[in-house]
Amino acid sequence: MTARNLITGAQNTWCPGCGNFVIQFALKNTIAALGKEGVDSDRIVLVTGIGCHAKMADYLNVNSFYSIHGRTLPVATAIKMANPELVVIVCAGDGDCYAEGLDHLVFAAKRNADITLLVHNNRVYGLTTGQYTPTSPLGFRGRSTPSGTVEEPFNPLAIMLASGATFVARGCTRRMDLLQRTVMEGVHHPGFAFIDVLQVCASYYNLSNYYEKRVYEISDHDEGDFEAACRKAREWDYNADAPIGLGTIYRAKRPTLEERLSATRGTETDRETIIRNVLEKRT
Repeated sequence: MTARNLITGAQNTWCPGCGNFVIQFALKNTIAALGKEGVDSDRIVLVTGIGCHAKMADYLNVNSFYSIHGRTLPVATAIKMANPELVVIVCAGDGDCYAEGLDHLVFAAKRNADITLLVHNNRVYGLTTGQYTPTSPLGFRGRSTPSGTVEEPFNPLAIMLASGATFVARGCTRRMDLLQRTVMEGVHHPGFAFIDVLQVCASYYNLSNYYEKRVYEISDHDEGDFEAACRKAREWDYNADAPIGLGTIYRAKRPTLEERLSATRGTETDRETIIRNVLEKRT
């Protein structure tokens, strides 16, 4: 399937200038490239949460699942456990994943589930018209904080490194080619691949100029050095005026959740028999 054929006929309702268009472009090209590698589109599953990002499931012509708010990762993990042959990609928002879903995020990284997570991090609740999220900067003024938030943002990259994620990266919708390369690397990674995608919310928090002046592509960096990754993650704390590195900051090889479970769940035939028996008991 070509990248063009991956776009559905559903009416697109994202705001003009929304960073989701760039993420959609990166995803469709990644899926098309996987097709050239022999991965049929029927083997790809997209899981989304609640928020503007979730419409990705309507606009990409692949198997998809809308989860409830903050619960993308349990659903994605279950899909991968049920059928390890599937390529499971998750799209979640920063409010969706870092607020309601933070506990699931930590455990998905800890378990090293073989799924790829793209966090559409516009640092605001866009669908509900402009409330602050865990990555909004100190003093952010929105619908829920008209006088400015008094909370410091947290650093999702640092949290993922501390939680045991084996692939940690950052992208930005202002650097489309680099984002697409990073997404492809994440999908190819055997294990939990976390990509924090800085994007603009054209309607409620447009940071285009802010990112344009600060982002840079990481180079001369040892992706296998955990301590170096921690330093790189702390270079920008999602609040201070500092350079913002883009690309992969950490990559490690560790047995995946599916590999560790394979010894206990038997053969494919065994699994089919168990599933059939469960379904027969329910009918």
